[in-house]
Amino acid sequence: MNRVLSRALPVFTLLLTLSGCGYNTFQTTDEQVNAAWAEVLNQYQRRADLVPNLVNVVKAEANFEQETLTQVVEARSKATSIQATPELINDPEAFNKFQQAQGELSGALSRLLLITENYPNLKANQAFRDLQAQLEGTENRITVARNRYIKAVQEYNVTVRSFPSNLTAMVMGYNVKPSFTVENEAAISKPPTVDFGTK
Repeated sequence: MNRVLSRALPVFTLLLTLSGCGYNTFQTTDEQVNAAWAEVLNQYQRRADLVPNLVNVVKAEANFEQETLTQVVEARSKATSIQATPELINDPEAFNKFQQAQGELSGALSRLLLITENYPNLKANQAFRDLQAQLEGTENRITVARNRYIKAVQEYNVTVRSFPSNLTAMVMGYNVKPSFTVENEAAISKPPTVDFGTK
């Protein structure tokens, strides 16, 4: 009996130490980050799925700027070519590339929608108006999902950096996760420069 107790005691002590040093908190906050990231990806995918329909409707406007459409198609292609795996949020460099690509798509779509203001027939097209409304709704959902992700990452990162849970983080290999930065926000929210030329 004493032998069993002497073997179980170190294991029990280790479990108590881990739970007291944030191990369980890491499990909870890591899952929250993963769930929030999945929702961000879901909304980005929703936007990417809308783009081909929007481009097709705009193409029907015979004299619409081809260059603008090409920029949107290329930006979508670049954004969807980056494999958005769950591991992406553990690699700051890959995360930054993903965000830049999504920012470029946001900018290209903003330019497209601004330029459509010069095309009364397009603005009167019901299919275009429906797609525009869906796109605006999706952009709002992206903002909400990104904010939830930012909060989840903040909670996780505080646990990684705080004592004594930072000791558990070092032992278990938990690292700070990247979040959306002010630079990302500035690039995404910056109004596009549009040169309408002479028409």
